[in-house]
Amino acid sequence: MKRIQYHQYGGASMMRLEEFEVEAPGKGQLLVKVKYAAINPIDWKLRNGSMKILTGNTFPRAMGLDFSGTVISTGRGVTRFAPGDHVFGMARLKQAGAFGEMLVTNESFVTHKPDTVSFEDAACLATPGIMAWRGLVEKSRLRAGQHVFVNGCAGAVGIATIQIAQMLGAIVSGSCRREDMAKMQKMGLAHVYDYRKVDLHALTQKFDIVYDTSTTISASTGMKLLKKNGVFLDLDPKPMKFLRAIFSKNYQVLIGSPSEYTLGKVAQAAALGKLQLPIGRIVSLIDGANLMSEIEGGLKIGGKGVIAME
Repeated sequence: MKRIQYHQYGGASMMRLEEFEVEAPGKGQLLVKVKYAAINPIDWKLRNGSMKILTGNTFPRAMGLDFSGTVISTGRGVTRFAPGDHVFGMARLKQAGAFGEMLVTNESFVTHKPDTVSFEDAACLATPGIMAWRGLVEKSRLRAGQHVFVNGCAGAVGIATIQIAQMLGAIVSGSCRREDMAKMQKMGLAHVYDYRKVDLHALTQKFDIVYDTSTTISASTGMKLLKKNGVFLDLDPKPMKFLRAIFSKNYQVLIGSPSEYTLGKVAQAAALGKLQLPIGRIVSLIDGANLMSEIEGGLKIGGKGVIAME
């Protein structure tokens, strides 16, 4: 089998398409034949060593978290899946491996792919969908009629947040690049601001939830936009921020931890046609490292970058 991996932490030049030995699934795990994988910023953050306190120093290290595919075999204790099932979900953070022909992941990190959702669309759902659902529902307890502000609303997590918030009856506003404002207006946002020009401190409207999906505003700015009992959602996890969150019910730090429950909700939303991430480009596995390097370097492709294994 082949996958994209690296032998030391560093920049895009570290990535190599190489052969690897497929491991057998252990207790509570699945062996999946990957069909498509989607690129996320966390993929290059893991590779450049930003999270090596979690991933360690054993090499080579595989790349890629979000995928869709078919279950090949199951380990002991797996009850929700059988060989032949079509699934989507996430690889294990430390082991990764979605940018490869096969991977082993935990049963709880995967859910069944709805028949109405294509494999390529399903590959894009896990990380953005989990971050949107966890932030809005599990952290903020979003209710119909509430007002949500999404900073970075044109990104993958931003779009997923908009769609899930609207599905749950919320009124959504947001900020993005000027080039994306028309697209966001078509998605039904109440107000769309050019992030380069808007002074968020000057906004008079207050929100029930402010979600900084692009991690570009300070906590103080986000908190200023809140109503009295509102929640500011921070996607940039750092130790001191978790400490702050312990003492403030209005401030929450998010980590994209997959679970059977959350992935199930993401799948339901996708099956209903309420959650779909735009795809900007699909390339073969041999070109996957180049596409990721371009996106990491700032290339805008109008949607998710997706790698096809076949």
